[in-house]
Amino acid sequence: MSTSALEARGLSKRYGRTWALRDCTLTLPRGRVTALVGPNGAGKTTLLHLAVGLLEPTSGDVTTCGFSPLREPREVLPRIGFVAQDHPLYKGFRVAEMLTLGRKLNPRWNETVVRARLQRLGIPLDRRVGKLSGGQQAQVALGLALAKRPELLVLDEPVASLDPLARREFLRMLAEAADGGELTVLLSSHIIADLEQVCDYLIILSASRVQLVGEIAEIRRTHAVLTGPRGEAEEMVRAYTVIDSDHVGRESRLLVRASEPLALPQGSQGSQGWQRREATMEEIVLAYLGQSELSGAAAPLSPAEFTTAEWSSGGVAR
Repeated sequence: MSTSALEARGLSKRYGRTWALRDCTLTLPRGRVTALVGPNGAGKTTLLHLAVGLLEPTSGDVTTCGFSPLREPREVLPRIGFVAQDHPLYKGFRVAEMLTLGRKLNPRWNETVVRARLQRLGIPLDRRVGKLSGGQQAQVALGLALAKRPELLVLDEPVASLDPLARREFLRMLAEAADGGELTVLLSSHIIADLEQVCDYLIILSASRVQLVGEIAEIRRTHAVLTGPRGEAEEMVRAYTVIDSDHVGRESRLLVRASEPLALPQGSQGSQGWQRREATMEEIVLAYLGQSELSGAAAPLSPAEFTTAEWSSGGVAR
């Protein structure tokens, strides 16, 4: 068995002259709940569709659960569950009929689990799918995907149209399903607060490229916000890799990336020096998404690849 649930190497997809995804290289370890974050048009859906075999890449390669989605669909399809953004279900079917369809199409089907989940949520099996609320339809789609007993569960903006209460219930059920580490989840969303509840791994896509990938705990450890005198900001830019910056009055705020505790300068005579604090996930994500206009930039290294030499050389991240 492959140690990774998903591997992409130079994966690219182009429509005419427009790149939907470009030079995507990443490895998603098994047993992780991964947040895939990016603005609209960043390539999130394209990456997910390539991963499950719904699209053919223009260049590069992708393997899912150790197999090629295009060349070995019989190996891949039973191993993955996929929930699209619009929760495509047969609206005229009753919920029980959807379960019957799933049972007939999937050899590893676990009806007991999905029925128990739907009963706990109060979703009647005799109700037609089209008569259910948006949150209920999302839960039915998730239940069907999980009943396949997949190795990899792929979710494309599953909570985008749900109200806060329905989102919370959906994410709670997802967290329960992923508990234990046997299921790998790849969850695309732009709601950062929701992702922090359930995810332990992060992929940031912007301008059709991977900007950052790694464990959320490690990403938070290797990013910090520095606040200090505006007149000394240029010195800090030369010393560290700066992801984002803003300047208000006499004060500068820099979000920097580092692999070890920062040795902050004391400041010039009469200066208060620089202060350091941990960056929030929202600050980190928005900083990388803000680089979308720099479409020619190379993707930054994952946190595991950071080296002391990188930081001693300084420079602004592109």
